[in-house]
Amino acid sequence: MFKLIPALLATALAASLSPAAHADEAARSSGQVKNVVLVHGAFADGAGWRPVYDDLTARGYRVSIVQNPLTSLADDVAATKRVLDRQDGPAILVGHSWGGTVITEAGVHDNVAGLVYVSALAPDAGETTAQQYKGFAPTPEFVIETSVDGFGFISPAKFKAGFAHDTTDADAAFMRDSQVPINMASFGTVLTHAAWRNKPSWAVIATEDKAFDQAMLIHMAERIHARITKVSASHAVFMTQPKVVADTIDRAAKDAAKAK
Repeated sequence: MFKLIPALLATALAASLSPAAHADEAARSSGQVKNVVLVHGAFADGAGWRPVYDDLTARGYRVSIVQNPLTSLADDVAATKRVLDRQDGPAILVGHSWGGTVITEAGVHDNVAGLVYVSALAPDAGETTAQQYKGFAPTPEFVIETSVDGFGFISPAKFKAGFAHDTTDADAAFMRDSQVPINMASFGTVLTHAAWRNKPSWAVIATEDKAFDQAMLIHMAERIHARITKVSASHAVFMTQPKVVADTIDRAAKDAAKAK
């Protein structure tokens, strides 16, 4: 009789768990990477990740979104690490644009299993973000206006053409008018870490991106040995092609789990 009690308790406990809890337990026992941390770039905030968030959560991922202050590289890295500290297991760390610099520095965190660069910058340790532009074509449609205190905004007149030409006029206008400026000095900060040197990397390259020369995006992705996906989209690829971005993150999570 008494031998049955532990078995009965285990059965009752299992029955009390929700389907989500069962899924989380199964993921942990199988070694799957089920956490995703999304890091936005300059001139935007985390709300732009909503379509990717919705797609990934529907697939069963636990998704967290970093809100970068954009006041310095150190501040953005600290904000990202704060979210990584809260993960209950390995995570895929994703960065868009300037967010690529952030995940390159912050991605050495123990909870990071892989990196996804979404039309993103990928400096090396000892380099600055600004150095990545040297030797590549200018981007005349991506115009940054710097305020007297050193913070940059995208020119309102050029915003849709330079950042989000494949969105609706209404969406582009909202993004333009809700810009989060970045401290331009951040682009001159030297990185101390390059997580891509030790973590597997993937890259989504928007082929109609007006913020970067295409050759620059390809050069950075190839240098970090990223598995590259190209898609016809603007710099706002995270909003206009969320399925492609989510598919890449999903692939990264599965491949990172296999590599463990």
